[in-house]
Amino acid sequence: MLDDSTKIVPLRLFLLRHAKSDWPDNLGDHERPLTQRGRDVAPRMGMFMHKRGYVPAKILCSTAARTRETLDLLLGTLGDDIDVAYERALYLPAWQVLLANVQAAAATPLLLIGHNPGMEELASALAATPQNDAERMRLKKLRNKFPTAALAVLDFDVAQWSAIRAGTGTLIDFIRPRDIGASVIGTGDDD
Repeated sequence: MLDDSTKIVPLRLFLLRHAKSDWPDNLGDHERPLTQRGRDVAPRMGMFMHKRGYVPAKILCSTAARTRETLDLLLGTLGDDIDVAYERALYLPAWQVLLANVQAAAATPLLLIGHNPGMEELASALAATPQNDAERMRLKKLRNKFPTAALAVLDFDVAQWSAIRAGTGTLIDFIRPRDIGASVIGTGDDD
C-alpha cells in the first residue's frame, strides 16, 4: 500500500490560445496586437481561471505580440509572482514542437500560451479516449473549434512531464470565452 508521500500527484497542463488579434497592414504577423475585444476577454478568462483554481506555477509563452499581451492581461488576475518564460519556438510550430516544450518543463501546473492550429492539435492529441459523456462532450467541443482565448485543461497521471505522450491526458475542462457567464466570474455582464 502506498502512503501519501509516494502518491503520484497528477500533472496539470493549461493550453490557452491567445485572445482575438488584429490584422493591421503595417505589421508582420509576429507583431500583431490584440483587438479591443481581445483586451476585454483576456482578463475575463484570467478571472475565470483564478476562480476555478486554474493558477499555473509556470507559464511558457510565445514571443508574438498577441500572446505576450494576452499574458499581461491574465497576470493582472492570476498574480504576478508566476514564473514566466517567453519562447520563440512556441510561435506557430507544429503540435509536436509544443509537446517537446511541455515535456522539458519541470513545474506543475503549467500554462502554455500559443497559437492555432498547434494549440488545438496538441490538446486533441493529448486527450485520452473519453470515459464518460462529459468527457466526450468536452472533446467534441474542443475538436469542433478552439477559438481565441479558449482554455483546455488536461491532467496526466505521471510523475514527470517527460513521460506524457499522445492520448495520455484527461481533458477535465474546455472553456471558450462565450462559455464564461456573469455567474461564473461575478462581473454582472454576460457574453
